[in-house]
Amino acid sequence: TQIKVEENLRKEEGLTRYNLGREKFLERVWAWKEQYGNRIINQLKKLGSSCDWSRERFTMDEGCSKAVKEVFVNLYEKGLIYRGHRIINWCPHCKTALSDAEVEYEEQGGHFWHIRYPVKDSDGEYVVIATTRPETLLGDTAVAVNPEDERYTHLVGKTLVLPLVGREIPFIADEYVDKEFGTGCVKITPAHDPNDFLVGQRHDLEQIRVMNDDATINAAGGAYEGLDRYEARKRIVEDLEKGGWLVKIEEHSHNVGQCYRCGTTVEPLTSDQWFVKMEPLAKPAMEVVTDKTIKFHPERLEKTYMNWMENVHDWCVSRQLWWGHRIPAYYCDKCGEMIVSKTDVETCPKCGAKMRQDEDVLDTWFSSALWPFSTLGWPEKTEDLDYFYPTSVLVTGYDIIFFWVSRMIFSGLEHTGKAPFEHVLFHGLIRDSLGRKMSKSLGNGIDPIEVINEYGADALRYTLVTGNSPGNDMRFYYEVVKSSRNFANKIWNAARFALTYIDLDHAEIPEKLELEDKWILTEFNNCVKEVRENLDKYELGVAAQKLYDFVWDDLCDWYIELVKPRLFETNTNEETKKSAQNVVCYVLNGTLALLHPFMPFITEEIWQTIPHEGEALVIAPYPEYDEKLSFPADAAAMENVKALIKNIRQLRIDMNVPASKKTSLYIETENPEEYARGAEFLKRLAGASEIKINENVSLEKTATALSSDAKAYIPMGELVDVEKERARLMKEKERLEGEIARIDKKLSNEGFVSKAPAKVVDEEKAKRVSYVGLLENTLKVLSDLQ
Repeated sequence: TQIKVEENLRKEEGLTRYNLGREKFLERVWAWKEQYGNRIINQLKKLGSSCDWSRERFTMDEGCSKAVKEVFVNLYEKGLIYRGHRIINWCPHCKTALSDAEVEYEEQGGHFWHIRYPVKDSDGEYVVIATTRPETLLGDTAVAVNPEDERYTHLVGKTLVLPLVGREIPFIADEYVDKEFGTGCVKITPAHDPNDFLVGQRHDLEQIRVMNDDATINAAGGAYEGLDRYEARKRIVEDLEKGGWLVKIEEHSHNVGQCYRCGTTVEPLTSDQWFVKMEPLAKPAMEVVTDKTIKFHPERLEKTYMNWMENVHDWCVSRQLWWGHRIPAYYCDKCGEMIVSKTDVETCPKCGAKMRQDEDVLDTWFSSALWPFSTLGWPEKTEDLDYFYPTSVLVTGYDIIFFWVSRMIFSGLEHTGKAPFEHVLFHGLIRDSLGRKMSKSLGNGIDPIEVINEYGADALRYTLVTGNSPGNDMRFYYEVVKSSRNFANKIWNAARFALTYIDLDHAEIPEKLELEDKWILTEFNNCVKEVRENLDKYELGVAAQKLYDFVWDDLCDWYIELVKPRLFETNTNEETKKSAQNVVCYVLNGTLALLHPFMPFITEEIWQTIPHEGEALVIAPYPEYDEKLSFPADAAAMENVKALIKNIRQLRIDMNVPASKKTSLYIETENPEEYARGAEFLKRLAGASEIKINENVSLEKTATALSSDAKAYIPMGELVDVEKERARLMKEKERLEGEIARIDKKLSNEGFVSKAPAKVVDEEKAKRVSYVGLLENTLKVLSDLQ
């Protein structure tokens, strides 16, 4: 937040925070927070987030601030927070320390500079070190080798002369050095490298910091003082070459740490900062994941979590910023007394002088780590804390597993004695259609409000759920949002049709059910069971897809078509009509309830207009599997009838038969009763003029359609001019064979395959697969016409 306000201040007014002063600058930050914080809340509301907005909290609220001070003081008194001079990650742009988790690594092309370090008082003897950061040479205080590296045993304990600087530095042995890497010699710069810092501590080496907070060279850099680090690098390399110290330069790719806020390359350097001692906190935080007290979804992220926790360093929590929770430490400049206190300390208890508060603020994740309990009134024992803590599920992005999830876990355990949640559902990042991370620099960000205004909140919600699986990134396509909007329209139109013919006060399942009723009730029941199972496993995308398939295929494309005559034909038996109305209403009601968490707006709107029980869908019970409404044998029979209808329809399309033409249908089956029950559907939906079951039929000029337990013969002479159709199909066969031959010739040409873009080659291969499928189908139809 502070960085954003500083950028706006610099761009719009040409000022820095220092021009305004702390108090005035913080006023600007609060104003920014009110403006943009409310924007995020409004986006969430428009998306349909079902929250108790009266409980809205902010990490800088009075209650959260009280919890932050309580935790800081408690950890300090236990020796788990300390102030120390250590190596930290420093952002020269933000001018603040960063924790390890706030550094993002990116592979970049660079160089290895090989440099001679002369051995003092020798006859031209030297060692060669290789470095990617020659500017830090100014702060070298040793060169190290592995104690088992026999190449350098005779030099250990001798003195080297630092190029350009002339400082004498020791040649030491330390197991940290990999003798197989590079020359086997490593320059040690304790003030500018975390590993060198540890080596320096083991060997009591001097720490010489050569950079200022803005990454310019300081006075310790001698002739290079005042230069930016990259300009200093250039000058130092030039001077090393002039002096004969530069041996060679190699191309070298390596991971470079960048500030997660601004993308500036991070500079490791020594500084006085506040740290949280992590080892005692990490152990119990690992145990609750190992023993499944906390379960991760997907489970594979447990390994990521454990790897980080096992190798975690002490957490640097102080930030050289103004926006945030100020560190509750107070200093007396007169006698040197320091007090850490939950309440403000103005006067030194030792000497009576005025005390000043630490200028630094805490890492924003320090207060965020307390969120599960600080928002509920902790450290007070409140009713809310007793009722709501611990919570059941945390939903968050996998990219903040270290920033937030791990810290909430160890903070909850340390300060409440309980794990803060039972399950963690990780979602991925939403990327653009090319798979790129959305960013301001690429201009590929998407405003959810614009999408909602164009397609509706339900369409956006459904897109984000169906396109996402736990822990995986998803690409955002407007075409998918349009498809989700079409799905919403499908539901709306189905409900509008049903309402036209439903005349009920409430829906109840009738005693007498037709075959199609039993089928749809069974399919609905199966959908309920599977959706609940998927939701229980946090497979939200799978559940949403099953609902899509049920609504689009089973309910709209089949059941409503099957019962249309019962709903609106005037000669329909009244009992049959009411039965159909009840089943349609019951299934529609339950479907809306199943869909409600995914598409709350349209489902609530429709539900309020159809016969229902209860005040609102949002608080209605979620559907449950009802074994009494499951009819597997009848459902299987209906599926067979459906399969026959689909195959006959496809056959008619393949044979170029107009939809208006009817023909006799001869069915061979061991289950004649099920097709007798489905005879009316076959007539209406498969273009049959009459149905004959298990009667002899001449197989000449008939086409065959299959289901799992029946064969249907269609006399093609009644539908098409067989000779004319055969001639048309022969022509199509020749065309397809010609297309396949043309593509085969192209793909057998090595010049085409090697020179053409991969996309073009793939398109040709895809065309071939399509043509082969069409040819196979054409040959089958020709065979049927023999």
